[in-house]
Amino acid sequence: MKKLIVALFLGIFLPNILVANQIRIKDLVEFDGVRGNDLVGYGLVVGLNGTGDGIRNAPFTEDIMSNILERLGVNITGEQFRPKNVAAVFVTGALPPFARSGAKIDVTVSAIGDAKSLLGGTLIMTPLNAADGQIYAVAQGSIIAGGVAAEGEGARVVQGVPTSGVIPAGARVEREVEFDFGDMTSVRLALRTPDFTTAGRIETAINRSFGRGVAQMLDAGTVEVSVAATRQRSPAHALGRIENILVEPQRRARVVVDQRSGTIVMGEDVRISRVAVSQGNLTLRIQEAPIAVQPNPFSDGETVVVPRTDAQIEQEPGTGLAEVPNGASLSEVIAGLNALGVSPMDMIDILKSVKAAGALHAEFIVR
Repeated sequence: MKKLIVALFLGIFLPNILVANQIRIKDLVEFDGVRGNDLVGYGLVVGLNGTGDGIRNAPFTEDIMSNILERLGVNITGEQFRPKNVAAVFVTGALPPFARSGAKIDVTVSAIGDAKSLLGGTLIMTPLNAADGQIYAVAQGSIIAGGVAAEGEGARVVQGVPTSGVIPAGARVEREVEFDFGDMTSVRLALRTPDFTTAGRIETAINRSFGRGVAQMLDAGTVEVSVAATRQRSPAHALGRIENILVEPQRRARVVVDQRSGTIVMGEDVRISRVAVSQGNLTLRIQEAPIAVQPNPFSDGETVVVPRTDAQIEQEPGTGLAEVPNGASLSEVIAGLNALGVSPMDMIDILKSVKAAGALHAEFIVR
């Protein structure tokens, strides 16, 4: 009966555990040429309820408003106007790979003047340029701001960031990026986290799927794939198969701590050499207790305040001298410190000291 249970565990649960540690190649690499492009534009938001830019504090708002009105045939030369319902903004977005003309993308709108809120505003037609200076999209639409602002005569309440918002599908692609993916004879896979072991496993997995000589590891962050050797109809078909191949990545031993929140995140490969740890807290308390001294009755004296200071230094009992055996994992050490009642902040200090002593064998990152 016991042998049957063990066989069922190995046959059902063990394959699932092994597959759970494997990641698709598409989640580990970036394909050469398959990338987006950042877009930026300078535009005008109208329709604000008196929360726009002050023209005197933001003269560029008046300039862009004058230019837009002149393009629409309205001559305002020499006119003095001080509207409160317009705001100058920066519009940003990302052109996704293989985006075609007519496709729509999301954009983010952010005020650059002294506007108080973009709630209820509408972005006027704004060209979006890429790094080469060419216009690739045009944005326009109603802004969805992520904050609320309210004010009265003597107080103002702001929740969130009302001076920034988004326009879902607010930009239309007008120009396509000139890139012929179908003519590529080879494709390079760029690892998001360069590692020689992971790159070698990707090379082995691709060659196992397509045959020897298809993939070649160039360095820790690059694997080159020969499209012709895959015997697929096009590079798109080849990458469609490659990106779903499962690979178990190799991660570096790393410990990340956040001092502000006391968060500690560690990998399973972190190891600690034999080391002894002793920890305690030193507390300094200073308390002021002034005493008022009254003069004698019917005298011309004055009340005098005499300072009294009580200073104490307390040494709280520490965790004692704890010895960590050689080769212990950091998770075991953390569990032991938690059992002793060590606070997260003290635990971070202990890890810093262990790293300084050369006993923590991992990359230590403090934020």
